[in-house]
Amino acid sequence: MSQIKIEHIAMYVADLEKAKLFFEKYFNAKSGEKYHNKATGFMSYFLEFSGEARLEIMTRAELSEKDKSTYPKGFHHIALSVGSKEVVDSITEQLRFDGYEIISNPRTTGDGYYESCIADSEGNLIEVTI
Repeated sequence: MSQIKIEHIAMYVADLEKAKLFFEKYFNAKSGEKYHNKATGFMSYFLEFSGEARLEIMTRAELSEKDKSTYPKGFHHIALSVGSKEVVDSITEQLRFDGYEIISNPRTTGDGYYESCIADSEGNLIEVTI
């Protein structure tokens, strides 16, 4: 079997443009062209970071809220590596200043990661790590 890697991860968002700007502003994402299927109303952007994996943000009219309990099944968060403790601290403080909810302040976790966790404007968890 050849080398396996994550090519991209996708998530639905209600406000596609706001989500795109969030990842561009705080994590230097580079956006591809918007895809719009006029027949279905589906729209998406692929966002590229400095690594190989991409994030696809998507929207459509028929979105529904998912269970927001503390530990729902399924994907939990996206972790974005920013390179250093200082950058983790800086981005976390900028997000706090800009009004985003800080789920956990920067810290070294029991498994050795230095990270913080924030909720984006739609409640998606974004882990900011080295």
